[in-house]
Amino acid sequence: MSNHFTGLSLGPPLGDQRLDLCDLYAFQSPADASRTVLIMNANPNADALHPDAIYRLAVDNNGDLRNDIAFSFVFSTPEDGRQTVDVFLAVGDDAESPYAVGEKIFEAVEVSFGESANVVQSDGYMFAAGARSDAFFFDFDGIKNLFDTTGGRNFTAPHLGGESPWTGVDSNTSANVFSIAIELPTAELAPDPDLRIWGRCSLNRDGELLHVDRAGHPSVSSFFNTDDTKEEYNASEPVHDRERWIGQFIHLMGHTGGYTDDEAIAAIDTEGTLPDMLTFDPAKPAKYPNGRTFRDDVIDYRLAFLTKGDCPPSGLAPHADTLDVFPYLGNPHPTS
Repeated sequence: MSNHFTGLSLGPPLGDQRLDLCDLYAFQSPADASRTVLIMNANPNADALHPDAIYRLAVDNNGDLRNDIAFSFVFSTPEDGRQTVDVFLAVGDDAESPYAVGEKIFEAVEVSFGESANVVQSDGYMFAAGARSDAFFFDFDGIKNLFDTTGGRNFTAPHLGGESPWTGVDSNTSANVFSIAIELPTAELAPDPDLRIWGRCSLNRDGELLHVDRAGHPSVSSFFNTDDTKEEYNASEPVHDRERWIGQFIHLMGHTGGYTDDEAIAAIDTEGTLPDMLTFDPAKPAKYPNGRTFRDDVIDYRLAFLTKGDCPPSGLAPHADTLDVFPYLGNPHPTS
């Protein structure tokens, strides 16, 4: 749930966990390197998603920061513990629409809330949605030790001297998440040469479509936003990111790592932090910041980025319950 703790309030969009986007992954299929896996996780309660929301995975394949391909996921109203989902594929100009438009490639797919995932296939696509084990690993108490967050301050002024902040305890070993997973031939994504991928959650409310959350680079929204800016950030689009947000990012990096303005800009450009889209070149092995896999320690990476390499690693290991077969995330943990 690398994007779950956005700002200090730690709250989900509009106070609704169903609208909370947690993590985004992109990697080659372990069984066939010519296929790409895209996974977007939401709702750390791992229960049904919002029936009035549109969940979207969008792909820019030519570097203009505009959506060229968009998968939209629309969920039914839950009844008797069951829920279904329709999947739409939009390409070209249709991919820019915030609504669920395009070809319906899956209809009324049963969401899985039990141990076994419901995997469906059609025309080279594989899809599954439902509760799965969360692969994200992090030492949350260690993060709180590292940053002085008293008095309503955000993630600034890391305590890097003296005793290690890390507890050695993974805060997420028994967590579940609602996962949306799709796999398809990479050729259909037409990378030129790479892909820029981002997720969005929008809510239909009172006749208006509200953009309430977004996902791209892991933990960027969490650490770079303040409580005052996160709603605007979540509602914005990647094409405007650099113009709107680079000043805030530079300012924060000056506090967390002693970066000069020029050093901060260089680090942002090297990583591709802005726009906040996950970059993936399928011709190269997936490892963040080229895509993202379940083994990538994105919190250690982000803290090293913020502190200019001064933050020691937490020493945590990836979760061992991920799968080699679709939908790749492990079976959900039992809930009491």
